[in-house]
Amino acid sequence: MTCMPDVSVPVSAPSATPRIPPSTWAVVLAACTGQFLVVLDVAVVNVALPSMRADLGLSAAALQWVVNAYSIAFAGFMLLGGRAADIYGRKLMFLVGLGLFTAASLAGGLAQEGWQLLAARGVQGLGAAVLAPATLTILTAAVPEGPARTKAIGTWMAVGAGGGAAGGLVGGVLTDALSWRWVLLINVPIGALVLVAAALRITEGRAGDRRRIDLLGAVLVTAGLAAVAYGIVQTEAEGWAAATLVPLLAGVALLAAFVAVEARTAVPLIPLRVFSVRAVSSANVSMLLMGSATFSMWYFMTVYAQNVLGYTPLQAGLALMPTSAAVVIGAKIGPRLMVRTGAKSLAVAGVLITAAGFGWQSTMGVDGSYLTAIMFPGILMMAGAGLASTPLAALATSGAAPGDAGLVSGLINTSRTMGGALGLAVLSTVAAARTGGSGDAAEITAGYAMAFRTASGVLLAGAVVMLLWLPNHRSPRPPAEVPAKV
Repeated sequence: MTCMPDVSVPVSAPSATPRIPPSTWAVVLAACTGQFLVVLDVAVVNVALPSMRADLGLSAAALQWVVNAYSIAFAGFMLLGGRAADIYGRKLMFLVGLGLFTAASLAGGLAQEGWQLLAARGVQGLGAAVLAPATLTILTAAVPEGPARTKAIGTWMAVGAGGGAAGGLVGGVLTDALSWRWVLLINVPIGALVLVAAALRITEGRAGDRRRIDLLGAVLVTAGLAAVAYGIVQTEAEGWAAATLVPLLAGVALLAAFVAVEARTAVPLIPLRVFSVRAVSSANVSMLLMGSATFSMWYFMTVYAQNVLGYTPLQAGLALMPTSAAVVIGAKIGPRLMVRTGAKSLAVAGVLITAAGFGWQSTMGVDGSYLTAIMFPGILMMAGAGLASTPLAALATSGAAPGDAGLVSGLINTSRTMGGALGLAVLSTVAAARTGGSGDAAEITAGYAMAFRTASGVLLAGAVVMLLWLPNHRSPRPPAEVPAKV
């Protein structure tokens, strides 16, 4: 998955030399390490996927669930995790989330069957959803507002961006030098050390709101997404038989139940009223469409590099480093360009650049060169995504009422991740339908190329949606610092 920006935390520019007390650095380090593990684990498994498949005998359909089990659980429970941290305590939720994440990493690294790995990845995603919101709230609670907090959040931002960018390289090194199991097992000693440090140094804090949390809503939306994604994947093997229709219809029913629960519960996970604001609804739909294409890019590119071009895991990780750098650079220059062009114009331009990259990538062949089959198309795809994501997130948050700013910030990240999970299911099915079960390199490449062409079409449709739906009258100023997420 790509490293993408999260503009949910505007930070004022420093007015003096920022200083963080030495005693506070331990808290900052623990929070940043937790964030690094969450972001790293989205990306680190990609280059290990072929090795996982060979060792555990995973099918092509099951392989994508190594990615989707994590991302669906992460997206479905992310808003709940942030709410739980406010109610039950940020330190407690940090420890619970990191404990789940670490234990699931151990279970996944020791898995002997495919289902064990997939179950572990799902629990990892749940742990990440609890852990990730707590990392930033712990950091901001520990550092007083002003220059010191700006520096601390800048450190948190850099660590998140570094985790996303380094994921492919770290995964390649561990898989080549040790085995695929170490892309998960590496989390165990780090997680254990951070757990001890956090228990000793972090002080408890909560928002003081003891209202109940919407656990039912989180379970319904997560189960609904998983069922729909499973049904989509089943269409290739089963066609439109009961094995496909039952999970699809069940998923739709669960999502409908989620909407009904959110409309009636006193404290909903996602208050439906926020979607009545044009900027919020249009930006979230646009982000979902963009995420559905860009998320899958990493999956197909790493598998293509290893299974077709014959790259080792380390070579595949190195090959995608320029692509990782491109999204970070795009996200960093996006706020400056947005001031000049306006949010809507930059979002549309970024998506069109990304669509051009996907179109170029769809010309891939079995003997493709690194420059034209991986590097330059990858740079276009991810630079455009970096440019587009900042204005989309800024539009969504600027359209929210002051009391809903935090909710909408989390929602835009959830939309991107949910779109990515469903997009991977759809595009993997498109690729498999074109390949027809053949193991021939030319057929496999043709399937991947079809997936990239389909994604390019989705992005072009997204650009049309943005032109017609995103508001023209909003040109929100970007924040001075933009924390990065995967």
